[in-house]
Amino acid sequence: MGALLDFDKKIAIQKETAILIGVDEAGRGPLAGPVVACACCLAPNQYIYFEDANDSKKLTPKKREEIFERMNKIGVLYVVGFASAREIDKLNILQATFLAMRRASRKFYSIPAIALVDGPHPIADFPLRQMPIVDGDAKSLCIAAASIVAKVLRDRYMETLDKLYPNYGFAAHKGYGTPKHLAAIEQYGPCPEHRKTFAPLREKFTPTLFP
Repeated sequence: MGALLDFDKKIAIQKETAILIGVDEAGRGPLAGPVVACACCLAPNQYIYFEDANDSKKLTPKKREEIFERMNKIGVLYVVGFASAREIDKLNILQATFLAMRRASRKFYSIPAIALVDGPHPIADFPLRQMPIVDGDAKSLCIAAASIVAKVLRDRYMETLDKLYPNYGFAAHKGYGTPKHLAAIEQYGPCPEHRKTFAPLREKFTPTLFP
């Protein structure tokens, strides 16, 4: 955690702000479900509670849940935003990700903060000062915290979808293109939560299936 905290301190000094907002997403790659973004603001006295935080992809599901519950217990401020599968098909995944990030960040628009955004791209049409950071979830603690929230809540959402659409196994693969998921799509066709512009769906199913 020391390196991640030192990174955030360095940026705060460089940008002359005491408020950093970490912004990250989960779910850009799957064939189904929403992309979920989180904007997270850690108070200076909250950093000490997250020595074990890291990029959510490097943590086990159990560890992510543990850190997420700890964030809630001590009152870490975060907001999430979703962009649906239909919005992803309409806009493309990058623009839908920006949409989810804007939705997550609206609560902070009036705050003199800087948003540290995971990835190489600045968020389009975004009123806050921002700093895109490649591999930011492995460098910045506030981005790592945002990545954990986004991943935990998206996984929970996909577990709910599994109950609504039990043929696809969403609870197990969270919408990614596993062999079992691809076989289920082949057998049952896409459901409303599938991203029909994503390969292999766009290659196998006709445009009449689009909403």
